[in-house]
Amino acid sequence: MSVKIPNPIDKHVGARLRMRRLVLEMSQQKLGDALGITFQQVQKYEKGMSRIGAGRLQQLSVILQVPVAFFFEEMGTKADVGRGQSSDTLPRAQIDEFLTTSEGLALIKAFLQIEDSHIRRCIVDFAAGIAARTPE
Repeated sequence: MSVKIPNPIDKHVGARLRMRRLVLEMSQQKLGDALGITFQQVQKYEKGMSRIGAGRLQQLSVILQVPVAFFFEEMGTKADVGRGQSSDTLPRAQIDEFLTTSEGLALIKAFLQIEDSHIRRCIVDFAAGIAARTPE
């Protein structure tokens, strides 16, 4: 039996779907109910294991209150690969993956509520210090 490898575009669209669902604090069950599908099918969409058709993508854009183009934003092209990315820059896929975790989303929400730029800078320095001490 062969293992299905998700298409990179399907995976990106699924990650954007998950990110938006989490931002809205919507469960997979609630989204599935709104679409008339099971939460397991929502999981497959989010992992890129099932391709999302055009009609379903339109439904998702209405339910999640975003334009259809949202699901394709920041999806690099082959021409973009390797252009001007310094060693300090995280790959887009790594950022997207972080944003689709509950911890990443919670961290960003909390961080954005801090208005004092000095405190925000201290938090960034603190996190960088911890990362520097953590073996890879």
